[in-house]
Amino acid sequence: MINSSAKRRDLIESLIKSVLIFAAFISVLTTFGILFSIIFESVHFFQRESILDFLFGTEWNPDTAFLSGTARGAEDVASAQFGAVPIFAGTFYITFIAMAVAVPIGLFSAIYMSEYASTKVRNIIKPTLEVLAGIPTVVYGFFAAITVAPFLVDLFATFGMEASYRSALGAGVVMGIMIIPIISSLSDDVINSVPHNMRNGALALGMNKAETIKFVVLPSAMPGIIAAVLLGVSRALGETMIVVMAASLRPNLTMNPLEDMTTVTVKIVEALVGDQEFDSSLTLSAFALGLVLFVVTLIINIVSIVTIRRYHKKYKISNL
Repeated sequence: MINSSAKRRDLIESLIKSVLIFAAFISVLTTFGILFSIIFESVHFFQRESILDFLFGTEWNPDTAFLSGTARGAEDVASAQFGAVPIFAGTFYITFIAMAVAVPIGLFSAIYMSEYASTKVRNIIKPTLEVLAGIPTVVYGFFAAITVAPFLVDLFATFGMEASYRSALGAGVVMGIMIIPIISSLSDDVINSVPHNMRNGALALGMNKAETIKFVVLPSAMPGIIAAVLLGVSRALGETMIVVMAASLRPNLTMNPLEDMTTVTVKIVEALVGDQEFDSSLTLSAFALGLVLFVVTLIINIVSIVTIRRYHKKYKISNL
């Protein structure tokens, strides 16, 4: 009877393990499937266009790409230009503005909710912040275009500065507001998971509450905070609607946040929804942009993983 029960439990355990392995395999297979599909089409693009011009060119003007291979192509038609530097510069610039807004506000909100706020206040603030995460991005886009952009134009006009109604600053600020709940909620959970005996030990050694948070709580929670910031960066890199409605479609290589610019995801959508042939250079450029964005995101993930492991190693040793 005992042997029969043990065999049944072992069988169920093996079945569960097989299901979990299959789920993990599907996840990995999906990732590689996406990567290979992007690489396959990107190779077609780079067979037509120079990879160096794509990575280091400063002019994105693919308007004549649809003429290639048609009877309308002529020698006097300007060749298409696929310099992606303005697009990626706009992507990183808007992402930087968004994170400059989201990280301080989100992290300080998390510290307040976990260390200072009463239970009643926390139960009000945290759900309110998390409601922001459920608002559709198109609503944020309307907010940026109708409210934030005119406010920024009027604000800088008082200082004698001209700001565009479709600027990187407006898109970045609203995108940062959208990312605040992600960083705040995750950071709050991570800070709350720090053992209270570490706080009590620091207070017993003579630290005040602010010093305890700075030197004990935040360093211990730093791996989770980095993961939350990384998730926010990935969210900002992949945002499309806010940029379309608040920052325009024009690739513009500039350091002025008051001018319009665009991002990679916007150009990917623009290249894929047109009426050109799928095998045209303009359409295939979307896959090349996606491949570079994939590599950039991979590098960011690798750097964050290395940083997280260093923090884990440091505080594991220090706690021995």
